[in-house]
Amino acid sequence: MKKGFIYLLGTAICAMAIAHAAHALTGREIIDKADALTDPKTAESTVLMLITKSGSVMEKEFNLITKDYGPNDRALISFTRPTQIKLLTHTYKTKDDDQWLRLSSGKVKRIAQSDKDKSFVNSHFWYEDLTSRQIDDYEYTYTGDGKAAGFDCYKVDAVKKGGGKIYEKTTLYARKSDCFIVRIDFYRNGQMLKYLENYNIKKISGILTPHKVVMTMADQSGKTELIVKSVRYNRPIADSLLVKESLR
Repeated sequence: MKKGFIYLLGTAICAMAIAHAAHALTGREIIDKADALTDPKTAESTVLMLITKSGSVMEKEFNLITKDYGPNDRALISFTRPTQIKLLTHTYKTKDDDQWLRLSSGKVKRIAQSDKDKSFVNSHFWYEDLTSRQIDDYEYTYTGDGKAAGFDCYKVDAVKKGGGKIYEKTTLYARKSDCFIVRIDFYRNGQMLKYLENYNIKKISGILTPHKVVMTMADQSGKTELIVKSVRYNRPIADSLLVKESLR
């Protein structure tokens, strides 16, 4: 479970094997199967962001590039309208991720760990939601079966070990056909705060790709939709685009 963004962004496992072994799968085994799905080495996409609050919709658009550096990844979000904001994320396996935000003014600031629960560009995604997840940092419990985004799923609770928790728990819905994660429920202060759902999942160059991602507040006070307009995988991306100096 490396990429927090389009958790956002799999080789399908044998559905028959899953079905036969379903009664024996643990929560960790289900998540291991999800993590084993094929990831691209690089990705480039154009994404439409629709933020719904108080009955009105704000429209934004950005380009996203990501590159796999072995145990670490880097991702750059560059807004093309209505502002020129950029967010650069460097993920790490053994420490907290680094994030830098370039404001429209050109000023660059580092996102502190204490600000990870702040809204990103006034959306329903927090900075924490755009960071990586290291599989060994969590305890997993299979809690039964359920439906999510129209699919039959396994439900797995994930609780982070140790400190630094933004969410006290997340519940992951892995569809039974291939263990691709189609929904995530986020809990804070004993209640579900919001949930993310993946829709219109297609294989692009052998990689399972959701073309619509929706983060919805549990009290239905608002939502943010990400519509993938285009995506390309495994094309060369220069390292120079993914360093802090490139934000200037």
